[in-house]
Amino acid sequence: MMNKAKLAGLAALPALLAGLPVWAQDAALVPYVYEKSVNNGDVAWMSISTVLVLLMTVPGLALFYGGLVRTKNMLSMLTQVFAISSVVCIIWVTYGYSMAFSYGGSMDAYVGGFSKMFLAGVDATTLVPTFTNGVWLPEYTFIAFQMTFAMITPALIVGAFAERVKFSSLLVFSILWVTFIYFPMAHMVWWWGGPDFLAEQQTALLIAQAAGDAAAEAAAAANLAANGMLWNWGALDFAGGTVVHINAGVAGLVGCIVLGKRVGYGKESMAPHSLTMTMIGGALLWVGWFGFNAGSNFEANAITSLAIVNTFVATAGAGVAWMFAEWLMKGKPSLLGLVSGVVTGLVAVTPAAGFAGPMGALVLGLVAGVACFLFVSYVKNMFKLDDSLDVFGIHGLGGIIGALATGILVNPALGGAGIPDYLSVPGTLQVAAYDGAFMITAQIKAVLFTIAFSGIGSFILFKLIDVTMGLRVKEEIEREGLDLAEHGERAYNM
Repeated sequence: MMNKAKLAGLAALPALLAGLPVWAQDAALVPYVYEKSVNNGDVAWMSISTVLVLLMTVPGLALFYGGLVRTKNMLSMLTQVFAISSVVCIIWVTYGYSMAFSYGGSMDAYVGGFSKMFLAGVDATTLVPTFTNGVWLPEYTFIAFQMTFAMITPALIVGAFAERVKFSSLLVFSILWVTFIYFPMAHMVWWWGGPDFLAEQQTALLIAQAAGDAAAEAAAAANLAANGMLWNWGALDFAGGTVVHINAGVAGLVGCIVLGKRVGYGKESMAPHSLTMTMIGGALLWVGWFGFNAGSNFEANAITSLAIVNTFVATAGAGVAWMFAEWLMKGKPSLLGLVSGVVTGLVAVTPAAGFAGPMGALVLGLVAGVACFLFVSYVKNMFKLDDSLDVFGIHGLGGIIGALATGILVNPALGGAGIPDYLSVPGTLQVAAYDGAFMITAQIKAVLFTIAFSGIGSFILFKLIDVTMGLRVKEEIEREGLDLAEHGERAYNM
């Protein structure tokens, strides 16, 4: 979220207001004026959240994935996650932040521009809005927090085609994918002017309507609509259900299909080499996810507390649901199933973290845990998909369930927090009346668009790289293991 520069129409407001009849110059039509306030507690919380999200990636995701592959590929998995994170970090501060969170001109509904390339215009004094009128954050804080989201998302994808992808091709894919898929998605879902900008434009619209100034009215209306496309659709995504999880899950599904199955898949044992590492990684993911979800509120307030509670209960619910479903269907409750369920719950609650009530989040976790268990254990095998580490089965499907459920669980009648209404009374935060048909439709549209955008875009990128560089290592390299063949090292000396 980034405050847009004032567009056409605002400069004329003083003269326009002076020309209004006396009856029109009431309190409701006084131009909205705000003061930017930075709370040190918010800055401290967001700084901690940023570090927590990094913890999710390295070491969390790296160890979670690393333990799931065979011994000969452990080091390669650690290297892939670490390298992608580092490369995307550099891309973010050069042009990624600008593409995701700056005004994009005629393309503003889809992607930002390049006015913030190399962090141009950003310094220790520049601020960005939060979700509360008058409450702002240092722009550097916002840049760093959103950077960690950009870092982890392409790293999630690699689990879908683990143990068979060329490292050089993976790096090129990651660079292209964040550029053409992730940054536009982040812009379309999270780009808006902030509450103060909307209040400013809403009062401008009211004044123009009262004065009969069609040009000023059109300018204010255009400014109110100058948000990302999915934001304008009314889609809710608190912390990345569409931007991160569905986006990465679908890309992973496409990747595993394009690359094909691993050598020996279905014939040789491909069991995880260290469930201890996977459990450590999964636990670090849960800890770091509090920064991911609760940090996405941008403030330290009651909604932050709600997101923390939801991140506890949905996660535990999904872990327990997966464990008991596996116990019932397969006879034994496994550690791998429990940890997989926990990650599923984290994924599912991400879009709903600040919208659902705790009981709604618990139900969401229970449903997602069972649904993703069934997909990973049975449906995936029916389609003979070698999604090595179940990226789609957990992140893709879990993200879809969570995104769709958000439109239901946000309902205050179900204990949800409700949908903020920034326009009815400019300058104050109200809760809008819940419109179930609208919200569910908006969430369905957002999910379908994300699947199509990520699926088609990722397929094009995978095929382009496959034709030019080749995506997959040679069979003899795959059999030897990527650790030695690609990196000249071993994870373990035996």
